[in-house]
Amino acid sequence: MRTVSGGEVAGILVAVFWAILVSFLAVALARLAQTLRTTTKLIADVTDQAVPLLADASDAVRSAQTQIDRVDAIASDVQEVTSNASALSSTVASTFGGPLVKVAAFGYGVRSAIAGRRENVTAKAPRRTVIVGRTVPTSARRRKRNNRGSNREEGL
Repeated sequence: MRTVSGGEVAGILVAVFWAILVSFLAVALARLAQTLRTTTKLIADVTDQAVPLLADASDAVRSAQTQIDRVDAIASDVQEVTSNASALSSTVASTFGGPLVKVAAFGYGVRSAIAGRRENVTAKAPRRTVIVGRTVPTSARRRKRNNRGSNREEGL
């Protein structure tokens, strides 16, 4: 029988250690390869789904831009119509405004003159005074004053 020396035992231990290390690295590389295959498949699926979505989004943006261009054209037309209406309004006001005011004032004067002639002399309505939410005619105030004055004279 042969005895094993210390160098041989150390060589066997190093060989076993390297075998265990290589097997762990082989398992890690196998799992890494599997993860890379899964990631590659996932990226391919996402790309297949994202390309049509990006095309649809691009079409939506183009359509929105077309609509914005239409709205901009409509807004500029509305602004032009508004400025034209404002100019027309100021033209009509300056053309007819002065004469219409004069005609209305003349008509009011004529109506007032005719009404004054028809009624000849109209009696003015008596003035009224408001006392704590009530309206008292002028004649009632005079009676109150007269009653107060006569009471004073009686008290003397």
